[in-house]
Amino acid sequence: MTDPTPSQPEPGSPRGARQFRSSRGRRIGDAIISVFVRAGLVPGTYLLTTIGRKTGRSLTHPATVVETGGRRWLVAPYGAVSWVHNVRAAPRVSLARRGDRRDYAVREIPAAEAGPVLKRYVAVAAATRPYFSADKDAPVEDFVAEADRHPVFELLPIDERGPGADDGR
Repeated sequence: MTDPTPSQPEPGSPRGARQFRSSRGRRIGDAIISVFVRAGLVPGTYLLTTIGRKTGRSLTHPATVVETGGRRWLVAPYGAVSWVHNVRAAPRVSLARRGDRRDYAVREIPAAEAGPVLKRYVAVAAATRPYFSADKDAPVEDFVAEADRHPVFELLPIDERGPGADDGR
């Protein structure tokens, strides 16, 4: 049996970017990485929890967060995978790392806004570069052109307690 994770590019795909398919190996890898993320040993990576659009259950995956100028984004380097569909159905997530958990509303951003975020992501996430047609030195316009294949979501913090909440309760 062959590992279906990085498949050959589809005919006509730009510059041979790999297509992603989930596999048992990927799920095992996610479980191993999750242990290191919980311990805070993987910089910039968090445990992303979404609500399953079909099951209603909480589902958790490691995810890299892009931060710049006080704003934060989630990037889907493998395209519209399960967590992307879940976020589109229920645009609320939580991120956890080293015992700290925060809730966010999310907003999918348009290609023009996603281009600079994707460029920054590719610069810091070497493992997923084969899934992008544009390389880290490409102009932002190249990332805008492929933004439809890599959804980007802005993270908008939610304060669960509301105004005037007392920390002692």
